[in-house]
Amino acid sequence: MRAYEIFMILKPDLTDEVIAETKEKLQKIIESFGGEFVKEVEGWGKRRLAYGIEDYLEGIYVLWYFNGQPETVDELDRVIKISDRILRHIIIRKDE
Repeated sequence: MRAYEIFMILKPDLTDEVIAETKEKLQKIIESFGGEFVKEVEGWGKRRLAYGIEDYLEGIYVLWYFNGQPETVDELDRVIKISDRILRHIIIRKDE
């Protein structure tokens, strides 16, 4: 398995329940594709964006570390792209 990190910016007007549901859904995708969720970096929270995205000036920043296969990343990317809750994301493979 390879080590990855994913950085996401969620819409700032989401409720805590919707945020938790979104995170849980993505963690289940990681696990169902043979991956392993490692940890979430705390303390990012809601911050001002450098520029507006879809008329939003703030976003909820989320940084995760996980282990998985390229198929895991492909599925995460696919699901995030069709989600209306996430403004931006990037998935990076960490160097060995």
